[in-house]
Amino acid sequence: MQIPGHIDPVPVPRAITPREDGRIDLLGLSCEQIRAELTDKGLDLKQAKLRSKQLFHWLYHRGETDFDRMTDLGKPLRPWMAERFIVGRPEVVEAQVSSDGTRKWLLRSDDGQDYEMVFIPDADRGTLCVSSQVGCTLNCRFCHTGTMRLVRNLTPGEIVGQVMLARDALGEWPKGNMAADASQDDEDIDAPHYTPDGRMLTNIVMMGMGEPLYNFENVRDALKVVMDGAGLALSKRRITLSTSGVVPMMERAAHEIGVNLAISLHAVTKEVRDEIVPINRKYGIEELLQACADYPKANNARRITFEYVMLKDKNDSDEDARELVRLIRHYKLPAKVNLIPFNPWPGAIYECSAPERVKRFSEIIFEAGISAPVRTPRGRDIAAACGQLKTQSQKMSRAEQDRLAEEKQAALG
Repeated sequence: MQIPGHIDPVPVPRAITPREDGRIDLLGLSCEQIRAELTDKGLDLKQAKLRSKQLFHWLYHRGETDFDRMTDLGKPLRPWMAERFIVGRPEVVEAQVSSDGTRKWLLRSDDGQDYEMVFIPDADRGTLCVSSQVGCTLNCRFCHTGTMRLVRNLTPGEIVGQVMLARDALGEWPKGNMAADASQDDEDIDAPHYTPDGRMLTNIVMMGMGEPLYNFENVRDALKVVMDGAGLALSKRRITLSTSGVVPMMERAAHEIGVNLAISLHAVTKEVRDEIVPINRKYGIEELLQACADYPKANNARRITFEYVMLKDKNDSDEDARELVRLIRHYKLPAKVNLIPFNPWPGAIYECSAPERVKRFSEIIFEAGISAPVRTPRGRDIAAACGQLKTQSQKMSRAEQDRLAEEKQAALG
């Protein structure tokens, strides 16, 4: 899907930049796509079918990048593979670790574009926040990433590459022989792999840079690779896709991806949401919540998450909390609400609600029987907290931010 207007002149999907050495990067390809590449390079169909399954296992289950260490490939075949293919990783420009253990990576693509990903460790889980675009289509006014121009969509390989790189850094690839790996049943596949320092990557949230539903095909194809039981095998119940409200794509996401849904709601009135989440002017709250009610995968076991950033004197009153409860009940939504204290950034025009105000807001929602935990800010000291992702090369004055917001809004209609 190409975004209308001049802010996204790049055709979608973006063509992969050919390597100077002519080799094909297998990162992000499905088993079927790997098989097609093998046949294109001269392997007969029977060989290609067998070798593609072996390669897929080595790439995504074991995290291997060196064909010489893929021991079930015949010795003559390994140099043949190395001459024609490569298993890449994103280039790491900078890696930072917060005082609370949160990790952030600044990555660079082969065409020189920068994007970021974040790993958030907790006692019972480890969550990777994955980006879907370089920059962002939207201009949510509380979000630092929203002040960036959209450069282009990330490819499936660049999206999957974030997961692969995180597993590399966390030392999570399974050890042992292939026979043991191949004998794993479904329960073993879903079991978490603990890292050497006691953390593990168990969950993925598509909440990094960009709007995932404006890069639908690439996000879908990447997540299918991530969920494939023969490789990374991450269950769809452990993956959450967050959207600011691209209503026409939500049902398609349910059928073609089927992961958990999160909505960046952040306001309960048209006036306030038009200001802080301007896509609301195109797809209003009522239309958005009806799409949530119609979302085929939503039920009490897989509730829709509503993300709600707490902004002082903007969206944090008792009346706002009660209206949020009313809307959830009116549309009969299986829902939980994540309350997010605003994470400040240079040039932001909002302030975070006071802790006692956030607490009271949460209590009103809890008293109505709806879960409303307050998210603990993570990684603030390395600008890795929610709404703070923005590459350091991007600096804008307030006037420039306003002009960019007007451009984006005009392009989106």
